[in-house]
Amino acid sequence: MNQVQTIAERTVNAPVDRVRAAVADYAGTRSKILTGHYSDYAVQSGGTGAGTVAHWKLRATKKRVRDCVVEVSEPQAGTLVEADRNSTLITTWTVDGAGETSTVRLATTWEGAGGIGGFFERTFAPAGLRRIHDELLANLAAEVER
Repeated sequence: MNQVQTIAERTVNAPVDRVRAAVADYAGTRSKILTGHYSDYAVQSGGTGAGTVAHWKLRATKKRVRDCVVEVSEPQAGTLVEADRNSTLITTWTVDGAGETSTVRLATTWEGAGGIGGFFERTFAPAGLRRIHDELLANLAAEVER
């Protein structure tokens, strides 16, 4: 197996505390910022930060849909980790900054396929997922910069 990774980052004109609260708000803000690539979003337990369990379907391409059930942990302040129970997909949200400006970093990793299929996955999947993450981060910025 080969690890595949994509990273997206955005500067947001809002204080760190506001951005961290929005990122951790699975019961409210998260459903507002999801892109059209997400469907069937539901919070199964919790709803704010660590301990939350949420479900969604992520349509990465017309043919590739991931059914995700994620458990949220917070290994350190400003970092939320979403680990999918159904796969090796792990997404880490990191929010840092000072004053009225925050930097949000969204990193996703998973164990990719081997062989020729794995080659294409490692070549094309990161760019596609980065576009989805860029749109998600733009929606987050619009929500917290109001």
